[in-house]
Amino acid sequence: MRELVLRAKTGDTEAFGVLYDRYLELVYRYIYFRVGTHAQTEDLTSETFLRALRSISDFTWQGRDFGAWLVTIARNLVADHFKSGRNRLEVTTAEVFDRPLDGPHIPENAVVTNMVNERVMQAIKQLGPEQQACVIFRFLHGMSLAETAVAMGKKSGAIKALQFRAIKALARSLPKDLG
Repeated sequence: MRELVLRAKTGDTEAFGVLYDRYLELVYRYIYFRVGTHAQTEDLTSETFLRALRSISDFTWQGRDFGAWLVTIARNLVADHFKSGRNRLEVTTAEVFDRPLDGPHIPENAVVTNMVNERVMQAIKQLGPEQQACVIFRFLHGMSLAETAVAMGKKSGAIKALQFRAIKALARSLPKDLG
């Protein structure tokens, strides 16, 4: 991975393309968890990679995963998005029709699933920043303990403890009959 980053820093567009493919889902999920709509998430994800491309020559390797740098860019963009007032209470037509209306995704099931997901996401947002990041990396992005430790700049043991405390806090804040 380090070699790809170094190649991308020198202007190798293929190397940046590989990095894009590798980290697109991570950045997308991170942003989607915070903004909640696909349209805004797509815009902010595109802007994250555009800013990364523009400033990759300034990137300095600090032993952390390249994805952590991208998530930092995404976090700043999301913060700017909410500060700027562009965040409105609106639902685009595409958001309403995102789910198929037949098969296992019948409307009633989709509504219940969305309600449960919203409650869990609200509970996660009540966690401290480190616990939030740990839960997001481990469970939303499916990263291993070791990958999470690298992304957060911590040791695996610290991530285990952080995850344990986060799960306990979530269990206390969510209703027992949820799910």
